[in-house]
Amino acid sequence: MTARVLCERDGRIARITLNRPEVLNAIDDALPVELADAVARADADPEVHVMVLSGAGRAFCAGYDLTRYAEGNTDGGEGGYAGQEMPWDPIQDYAFMWRNTQHFMALWRALKPVICKVHGFALAGGSDIALCADLTLMAEDAEIGYMPARVWGCPTTAMWVYRLGPERAKRMLFTGDRISGREAAEMGLVLKAVPAAALDDEVEALARRMAGVPVNQLAMQKLVINQAIESTGLMNTQRLATIFDGITRHSPEGLNFKKRAEEVGWKQAVAERDAGTYDWTRDEPIDNPD
Repeated sequence: MTARVLCERDGRIARITLNRPEVLNAIDDALPVELADAVARADADPEVHVMVLSGAGRAFCAGYDLTRYAEGNTDGGEGGYAGQEMPWDPIQDYAFMWRNTQHFMALWRALKPVICKVHGFALAGGSDIALCADLTLMAEDAEIGYMPARVWGCPTTAMWVYRLGPERAKRMLFTGDRISGREAAEMGLVLKAVPAAALDDEVEALARRMAGVPVNQLAMQKLVINQAIESTGLMNTQRLATIFDGITRHSPEGLNFKKRAEEVGWKQAVAERDAGTYDWTRDEPIDNPD
C-alpha cells in the first residue's frame, strides 16, 4: 500500500508530505496514524532542527474522506464512526476521534517547530491539521475553513479560538465560511500569505533561518509558548469539542445530512450545506434561501 505520509530529511529540515493526491489528501483511517509516526521520527532525529509539512498534488488537505465516511463506504476497521451499527455508541465515536485529534496534535507536542505550507485547500479536518502546526503559511489564493460547523462537525483540535480569539473564531464557526489565505493572514489565523508562485521560496527561507538555531533553543522557546496556551485548558477544550463533534453527527440534523449524502452523493449534500439551500431540521430543500 502506498504511504499516506512521506518523510525525508534534507539537511536540518524534515519534509513531511501528506500523500493522497488523488483525493486532495483527504483523511482516512490511516493518514493520522502515519502523520504522527512521521512527526515522531523527525522529532527523534538529532540532525533535524525544523519540520515542513505540506500536501502532495493540488491541495494541502480537503478534510475527511467523505466518500468513505458520509456515504458509509468504510469497513470501520479502526473504529471509524461510519462503521458503527445503530444505536450509536458515543464512547466508540469519541475514542476514534480523540485518537485522530491526538495524532494531529503530534505537530503541537513535537519538541521541534513545525511549519505548515498550505496551497489549494485546508478544509474541515484539513484545517485542524494545518492549525496544529507552530507556523502556518498560505498561498494567497488557497482556502481554509471549517464548513462542517454548519452541520455534521465541530473542530476537535479547537485551534480556531486559540489562534483567533473568541469573536473571530465565532465569526468563522457560526458561518462555516471558507476564506482565502490573504483573508486568513489579515485575520491573524495564519502567519503569512504570499502569491502562490512565491510560497515555496517563502517557506524555504523561514525554515532555513530557523534551522540555524540550536535544537535545544528551539525546543525551549516552543515549550514556553505552548505552555502558556495549554495552561488555559487546551486539552479540556479539545475533549469537549471531540464529544460535541460526535453529537453533531448524530443529532437529528446530522443524521439527515448523512441520509442526504447517501441519497444524492456527498458532493451535492456538501454543496447544499455550504450554500445554505437545505433545511436539515425539516430534511427538505429551502425554496428561497434568501
